[in-house]
Amino acid sequence: MSLVTERHAEELRQGARQLGVSLQARQEEQLLAYLALLIKWNKAYNLTAVRDPDEMVSRHLLDSLSIVPSVAPLGERWLDVGSGGGMPGVPLAILFPERKFTLLDSNGKKTRFLTQVKLELQLSNLDVVHSRVEAYTPAQSFAGICSRAFSSLQDFADWTRHLGDGETRWLAMKGVQPDDELQALPEDFRLESCQVLKVPGCQGQRHLLILRRTV
Repeated sequence: MSLVTERHAEELRQGARQLGVSLQARQEEQLLAYLALLIKWNKAYNLTAVRDPDEMVSRHLLDSLSIVPSVAPLGERWLDVGSGGGMPGVPLAILFPERKFTLLDSNGKKTRFLTQVKLELQLSNLDVVHSRVEAYTPAQSFAGICSRAFSSLQDFADWTRHLGDGETRWLAMKGVQPDDELQALPEDFRLESCQVLKVPGCQGQRHLLILRRTV
């Protein structure tokens, strides 16, 4: 039996339409192939706490696609910090094949999975880095730094400060609006915008916070 069914494909198509995201046939095929790999590898590698494949379309694919309108106007080089099972980095790399995405994680099992995704989906615009974020020192700053992984905005800003500059946008995907965390932001960071994300099929609240450095 196929891990990904026509019902999953239809949920992805409808959800993308509701988000205003246009999927080409090849992109839809790649997203579903990624979902199949995630379901298969999750059994052994514990990539995500979401165990039910029927929940993965909304909670992983559509959740990642919900920030596409915010990513679209920004620059070429992107970093997904604490990428884990590849959200949102893999779906974004599929949607923006002309941009470069680096997926960073300190867990070797997860980076092995991400390397397999890169190979099987033939994502030449995707790089996988096995490293702790504070030890990672690329040659250039990133245009965008995104994450679903950080429990605190303060940690996200502090640990990735060296990876961006005054033009970089930091995109933090959160559940409820984290007012307490915003109060604790480092002095050299400010909130540029806070957007409510309406993710088809997701019951809980979702927010996208976009941060910039002031120096």
